[in-house]
Amino acid sequence: MAELVRWETDRGPVVVETDELEPGFRSVARSGETIAREARVKFEDALQSVRDVALSALATFRDGDLRPDGVELEFSVKLNAEAGAVIAKTSVEGQLRVRLSWGETRPDGS
Repeated sequence: MAELVRWETDRGPVVVETDELEPGFRSVARSGETIAREARVKFEDALQSVRDVALSALATFRDGDLRPDGVELEFSVKLNAEAGAVIAKTSVEGQLRVRLSWGETRPDGS
């Protein structure tokens, strides 16, 4: 059964479709086979933990001996009203793809 979850944001509500009932939601409306639920936390608050993870990973890869010119992080985010936003798993493991890139040699020889 399709689940629709309404998240409040600073710019208005956003509705997200989920495949299964997640804990931490309260019912808003029910029509036919679709249930609309409302998250108990704001969307921005839910995403804060993912933002913190991204900042931590970027700091880890930018500091030290590697000194890449570019760092790309890619991960899927699953929204859960109890846990906020979490990095979604692929198969049985968590998923985080990191791509580091280096351009031409810098004038300082590095």
